[in-house]
Amino acid sequence: MISTAAKRATFRKLHETGCFVLPNPWDVGSARALASLGFQALASTSAGFAWSAGRADNQVSCDDVLAHLTTLCAAVDLPVNADFENGFADSPEGVAANVTRAIATGIAGLSIENTTSDPAQPFYDDVLAAERIKAARVAIDASAEDVVLVARCEGFFKGERDLKKTTARLVAFAEAGADCLYAPGITTEAEITTLVKAVAPKPLNVLIAQPSMTVPMLADLGVRRISVGGSLARCGWAGFLGAAREIAEQGTFTAFAGATKGAELNGLFAGK
Repeated sequence: MISTAAKRATFRKLHETGCFVLPNPWDVGSARALASLGFQALASTSAGFAWSAGRADNQVSCDDVLAHLTTLCAAVDLPVNADFENGFADSPEGVAANVTRAIATGIAGLSIENTTSDPAQPFYDDVLAAERIKAARVAIDASAEDVVLVARCEGFFKGERDLKKTTARLVAFAEAGADCLYAPGITTEAEITTLVKAVAPKPLNVLIAQPSMTVPMLADLGVRRISVGGSLARCGWAGFLGAAREIAEQGTFTAFAGATKGAELNGLFAGK
């Protein structure tokens, strides 16, 4: 196995130039399958993991996520970036404590969101949100581990499509010590270009929000890294539920014709 330090160094290097795709597995099998396809790094998905445990997104505990991250990091020789939701704490001190715990799992990076668990007030106050990122930065520095800190502004993802607010928040997060900035939900070239320029020279992560997006297009806009969130997990569930519904509703099994062969899967995982 490649050392954790080597994974972290590789991950840091990936953010310096070019553009790379960071696909999101939800368990060991999907992580190893993605690694076999030549991807350079992986990222966990809070939604995909929650669904695999029979829960809704954002309804798993910090302990559950830490155990999941430990398993993913040990399963592959690739760097793993953690979808660490909102740090599983409101206060900067709580975020720092949980980030310290996350570093111990072997992750090469982790993201912290500016969303609360209160529907009436979905976002942290901007000052507090920046303080939370600063606390995460301090925790990483105190560990002396080279873990990439990603700060997420969830405004567009939660229906607040205000580019000025999002830009200001990402700039504040960058100043608070984030290594990479992320605003899931942005979709237009104008939005992406604005944020790329605003956070430069720090890298911007873009979530694939529509199938028309392509790696070359995003790379040309200056995007440094691309993630897919829970989309791969949703594709897997689409195949499973489609076949299961056919059986339950029609009593037929035609969906099995398009299934991956057992021999291919056995070959993929042999010796793991």
